[in-house]
Amino acid sequence: MTEHRSSADPAVGRARPSRRRVLIAGAGTAGLLLAPGLPTAAAAAGTVPNLQPHASYWFPDSLPSGTPGDGIQWRSLKAWTPETDPDLAFNTASVPLAARFAPPPANTTARAGQARISGLAAFDHTAGNPSQGSATADYYALTHWAYLDELVFWGGSSGEGLILAPNAPVVDAAHRNGVPVLGTVFLPPVAYGGDLRWTRDLVQRGADGRFPIADQLIRVARVYGFDGWFLNAETGGGDAALATDMRDFVQYLRTHGHGLRVTWYDAMTDTGAVDWQNELNPRNQEFFTAADSIFVNFDWSASGLAASGTLAGELDRSRYAVWAGIDVESRGWDTPVDWDAIVPAAAPHVTSYGFYRPEWTWTSLPADRRAPGDFHARDDRFWTGPSLDPSAPRSGTGGWRAPAESVADRSTLTALPFATTFNTGHGLRWYEHGTPSSDTAWNHLGLQDRLPGRRWVVHTAGTRPAVSFDFADAWRGGSSLLVDGVLDAPATLELYTARLPLTGGAVVELTHRTDPGSGPVRVEVAVALDGPGTPGTAPRFRYVPAGSLPAGGRGWTTATVRLGQPHGNALHVLGVRLTGSGGTAVRWRLGGLAVRDSAPKSPARPGLLAVTSSATAADGASAALRIGWRRSAGPVRHYEVHQVLPGGGRRFLGGTPGTAYYLPALRRTAGEAVTRLEVRAVGELFTSSAPSSAAFTWI
Repeated sequence: MTEHRSSADPAVGRARPSRRRVLIAGAGTAGLLLAPGLPTAAAAAGTVPNLQPHASYWFPDSLPSGTPGDGIQWRSLKAWTPETDPDLAFNTASVPLAARFAPPPANTTARAGQARISGLAAFDHTAGNPSQGSATADYYALTHWAYLDELVFWGGSSGEGLILAPNAPVVDAAHRNGVPVLGTVFLPPVAYGGDLRWTRDLVQRGADGRFPIADQLIRVARVYGFDGWFLNAETGGGDAALATDMRDFVQYLRTHGHGLRVTWYDAMTDTGAVDWQNELNPRNQEFFTAADSIFVNFDWSASGLAASGTLAGELDRSRYAVWAGIDVESRGWDTPVDWDAIVPAAAPHVTSYGFYRPEWTWTSLPADRRAPGDFHARDDRFWTGPSLDPSAPRSGTGGWRAPAESVADRSTLTALPFATTFNTGHGLRWYEHGTPSSDTAWNHLGLQDRLPGRRWVVHTAGTRPAVSFDFADAWRGGSSLLVDGVLDAPATLELYTARLPLTGGAVVELTHRTDPGSGPVRVEVAVALDGPGTPGTAPRFRYVPAGSLPAGGRGWTTATVRLGQPHGNALHVLGVRLTGSGGTAVRWRLGGLAVRDSAPKSPARPGLLAVTSSATAADGASAALRIGWRRSAGPVRHYEVHQVLPGGGRRFLGGTPGTAYYLPALRRTAGEAVTRLEVRAVGELFTSSAPSSAAFTWI
């Protein structure tokens, strides 16, 4: 992926460097864009010695000459073993890949079973990418998983490492929503520091005929818990023999990976030269047939994509295993794209497509508008369209064809219990039962809930209220769902599509409140129990009263609504209906929503909690700690770590689905000699276990 022309914008007639901020020649330079002003882990830790674990990255075998830059470690994947990996526990994902289904689309133009979407997104630098989040809310907290078929954890540079494994929070969040995550193998152009010996290192064969680096790639993916690899071979100078080795390497990786995904990027051809074809054709088809899919370079044409789809069928492969690359790194939704060449409105879709750098919605935020709410407003527009309503995605201006217009969304809500606190995976503070238990900004996508896939469908005969994730108040986690506007007619907010089995004992719980200054609001749970309808039709809702909230805000309250004997055997759509009074403005928050058919149970207590390493700051006021514990018996959603305060209260320190956590700066309170730490298991209904404890003695 180097400089290219966009065939979708022939009038522009100029090269757009898609990687100018990604591929940097020379050692010691960051390989991936980081948003301006984002604090580093070292800055957050202050004077505390750095024990920070990072996402793993390697060269295939041989290392560059010279000395790596500050904070960069040059490592060989061939020499890697899990047993000697000090950060293994912090980088291992814990959430299994969820199954999902495609309900009837929210509009008549989106289609299931045709075009799919891949995203190549950079969440941080290649080197120095924290394994488990960090102390800032300024982060690419991707939430529109419903439209993605796979996510590529984008990275790699000649100065840091060429092979990048995804960090655990991204994998856990994606898996919770049924999205596979791929690591990146990047062999850069010579102009960006590429060296053909690294390509030869990658495809070297052992004396037994095996590919040792492929075996290591498989091992890493299995041990870390992600789903495959994106292969990008752009180092020029190869020959046909090297191309044959590469093809065999790709085939070996896919065959011996036993279910791992392999996506090939359109760069190297059958001659071994790097020559972007911008289509699937005989020059690159052998790599496509060896892999699961191909990501076509950005200079495609309508005729080239049509030919690609035809050739895929002739090779006994789906045309939707061809991703047409769309570079949105620089212009986002202003990127000119010939959408009809990929997803025509009046004919079957031609191929799938892939976004290169959709985190533009985050990185392009101006310095004075970098709050989490600003990011989500932009991200909703990118994926849903300017209307912010996937049931009517074209009710706006401009040429952007948002994914919601063409691609059917998918859901993982197929089993009880289900619960959400509308936690997006980052926040300005952490809330427990409506009260902040930490005043520190944070991000950790592994704590992200399953969020509404259709943002935001509102059925009303009156004025449409604004709907958003809001970070000024929450019941649990870092955010809540806010409905803000004049309710001059009842408004039904369609939140979740599902296939939740119901019994006569099924209940829906919602925790909600109105803000100070809000008018009163009557709340009903909206459920659709009928089977799938037709695309673009509103569900047949049944409304169950959930109480009324007075004007002015009285704090959080929880309503438990019994659905009674269901008319069907499954819940297909879940939402709420709000009715105002006298046309007054309403600010209503939904902090939690759950569906269950039995009483909540607390998970089992975690096993032994221990401080595995520590480093105290010179002034004795803070310390960096690595801690670990044993997994609880039975199902666990995630674990939460607290500091017990001298007065008896608790301070939230962080959470993870895994069994190890890094505390960059544990604060000493009131000169205490010993600080007690606690870890609790949290279940699907957000019930907590009894704690396991450990003491940290200050020196």
